Amino acid sequence: MNRVILHVDMDAFFASVEEVDNPSLRGKPVAVAGPGQRTIITTASYAAREFGVRTGMALGQGLKLCPALVIVRCDHRKYSHVSAMIIDILESFTPLVEPYSVDEAFLDVTTDLNRFGGAETLGGRIKERIREETGLTCSVGIGPNKLLAKLVGGRRKPDGLSVLAPGDVRDLMESMPVGKLCGIGPETERRLGSMGISTCGQLGRFPLQILVREFGVLGHTLSRMGRGEEDSPVVPLGAGNEKVKSIGHSATLPRDVTDLVTARRVLLTLSEMVGRRARRHDCAGNRVTLTVRYRDFTTFSRQMTLAHPIRTTSRIYRSASAILDSVSIVRPIRLLGISLSHLRFGCLQGSLFPADREEDSLQGALDLINDRYGEFSAMYADQLPDLRGSNGIIPPSWRPRGVRRSV
Repeated sequence: MNRVILHVDMDAFFASVEEVDNPSLRGKPVAVAGPGQRTIITTASYAAREFGVRTGMALGQGLKLCPALVIVRCDHRKYSHVSAMIIDILESFTPLVEPYSVDEAFLDVTTDLNRFGGAETLGGRIKERIREETGLTCSVGIGPNKLLAKLVGGRRKPDGLSVLAPGDVRDLMESMPVGKLCGIGPETERRLGSMGISTCGQLGRFPLQILVREFGVLGHTLSRMGRGEEDSPVVPLGAGNEKVKSIGHSATLPRDVTDLVTARRVLLTLSEMVGRRARRHDCAGNRVTLTVRYRDFTTFSRQMTLAHPIRTTSRIYRSASAILDSVSIVRPIRLLGISLSHLRFGCLQGSLFPADREEDSLQGALDLINDRYGEFSAMYADQLPDLRGSNGIIPPSWRPRGVRRSV
C-alpha cells in the first residue's frame, strides 16, 4: 500500500499568533524577536517578507530593510500553548501525529482516508479546524513520504494545499533544485554543485559509488533523496522511542562581557531554567556542559561528569561555575549555555546529609512559589531578570508534552 503522509506547516507562526492577539498588526510588517538589539528575528510576517526581512536575520538588518518594521517581543509560552492546541486538533483526525517542530507536524493517514473522503478532503478539513479554533492558517503538503510531503507543502504558502501523487514524483524531481530538499543544507548543496549536481534528477542518477566516496554512508541517503525515496515512519507522541538525552538553555547576552562576575550571574539564571525543567519532569543528570561563544562567534563546550545525578539550581550552577573557572576566557563572551545530560528519570532518593536536605527543601519551596505565581517570581538575588526567556528561539526538539517542552 502506498503511504499517504501529510505535512502541516503553520504560516509565519509566531507573527500570526501575535496578529490574532492584536488585530491592529494585521497587514503590517511585523517581526517577532527576543529582547535587546542583538537578537535575531524568529519570525517575520508576510508583509515584512516583501521588504526582504527573513527569519534568522539580525534585528538591526531587518530594521534597515524595513524602517517601519513593527517589533513584537517573543512570547515562548504563548506559542507553545497554541502549538499544543494544534497538535490536539491533528490528533483528533489520527493518532499518528509526529511534531516536527513548534510549528510543523507530520501525519500518517494511510489507513484513515476512507473515513474522510480522500487525502485532499482531509487536508481541507484540517485547515478548516485549525482556522476555526485558533484563527490561524496553515499550509498542507500531501505525498507518499515525509520528504515529499514537506517539499510540496512548501511550494504553496501561505494557506496552501498541495497533493503529490506517486505517479508524479519522477517528473517533479527531475528539475527540482537539490537545495529545496529538507536535509540538504548550503554546504552539502555547494559540494554537490562542485560535482555538477544541481537538480534532484541529476542527484538520483549520479553514480552511487562516487557519492559514497565523497559523502560516506550519507551518499546512499542522498541518492535516494534525489529520486524522492524516503521511508522513515511517522513517530507519534508517546511512542516510547524518543529518548531524551539532555536538557539545556542558552542566552545571547545584551552586551559582550569579559568579567566572570557578570558571566556567573547569567549562569545562575540558566541553571534555574535547566533545573526547573529537570525537576518538573522528575529527572536528574550527572553531566553538566558549559557552552561559550565569543564575540567573533567562535564557540566551544566543556563538560563535567559528577559522581551522582543532580537537578537543583544551586548544584547545577556550582558545576557550571567550576567549569567556567577552569577555562581561559580570551575574548569577550557573546553567548553562554548550560545543559544537563546522562539523565535518569524517577529514581532519586533523599540525601542523608543535613546540608543537602536543607538545600532540597529550599529548592522545593522556591518551585512551589514559581508554580503558583509564575516563573522567576522567587529567585536568587544574583539572578539577572533581563535574561529570562533566553534569545527567543524555541529549539527544534520542542514537543508539546514532556521534557522537551522547554518553555
